[in-house]
Amino acid sequence: MAKKSLRSQPQQRLYSLDVLRGFDMFWITGGGYLVVLLSRMTGATWLEAQMEHAQWAGFHFEDLIFPMFMFISGVAITFSVKSKLQKNVSKKKLLGKVFKRLVLLFVLGLLYNGAFQNGFANARIASVLAQIGVGYFFASLIVIYFESFRSRIIWVVGILVGYGVLQLLVPVPGFGAGVLDKTGSINSYIDQLFLPGRLYETTYDPEGILCSLSATGITLLGTIAGNILRRKKTTDWQKIGYLVATGVGLIILALLFSSFYPIIKRVWTSTFNMLAGGISFILLALFFLIIDHWKFQKWAFYFRVIGMNSIFVYLFRRIINIYDLSGFFVGWIAKPLGKSGELVIAIGALAVVWLVLYFMYRKKVFLRV
Repeated sequence: MAKKSLRSQPQQRLYSLDVLRGFDMFWITGGGYLVVLLSRMTGATWLEAQMEHAQWAGFHFEDLIFPMFMFISGVAITFSVKSKLQKNVSKKKLLGKVFKRLVLLFVLGLLYNGAFQNGFANARIASVLAQIGVGYFFASLIVIYFESFRSRIIWVVGILVGYGVLQLLVPVPGFGAGVLDKTGSINSYIDQLFLPGRLYETTYDPEGILCSLSATGITLLGTIAGNILRRKKTTDWQKIGYLVATGVGLIILALLFSSFYPIIKRVWTSTFNMLAGGISFILLALFFLIIDHWKFQKWAFYFRVIGMNSIFVYLFRRIINIYDLSGFFVGWIAKPLGKSGELVIAIGALAVVWLVLYFMYRKKVFLRV
């Protein structure tokens, strides 16, 4: 039987998107720690550094994980929202759904931050999940009410340029304009003025008000990638070409502008958006080529299982100490090995998480928000 082309099935769920999401979450579920242990054993200190966030300006592999998840959410928006609009679901109903998602992610963010455990008096309000919710909400809003591809590009450019102008040209009382550090940035000023609760870094929050609004930019970039993949009139190779060309263009622009506008994740500069977005475009093209075009899919099942329950595994890792759980099962192997036993525990932790997700996958239990 001949394989069906994606060109004739633009609405089907992209296998590669779930796999890329799972690959992204793999590093959070324990893959990053595993690489750290291996780098220490082999003396590859440069590799260990890549598993940590850049201290301020700069870019490490670890800095890609969060924005790429938001990018993937943007790709999913195009498929879900556009398909519902084509089925004549009202825009008001769609808006209600994405607003509920925003509220739910905000509440789950509070759960992740321990607000329900420690009380709300000194709770941290900002969170990774809340930022995902904000980016998803505003990107969905733009997709719902500005349906043309051109208008979405205008919105992306407007957000990136507008945010850059805000960070570089708007003066902060006592510091002036263009200060991009922990105390003098416009991000710090806005967070201290308007963000309730405890700030993660005392003077600002890396998931604060302006960071969350800026992150809408990379989510919108994801919707542009999704639009490329949904187009009926283009072949798979044309789609891959458009994705790669866009990604390379964004990376070049980010590096050019970084000479005067640094790449800083902690205040989510527009150059950071462009660099992370560019890499995400290229990785999406690569996964799409291998998995959805060439149909090499069996190897990717491990990641797909993770990607189908990404929000659940993020919360699971926070609430459950998986390394203690791993030690409960494989401690008898790890203890006699001394330092090398840490590697056994790390591998066991990855196995525990995946088996939980696999059980949920088999039972078709997916946390949808």
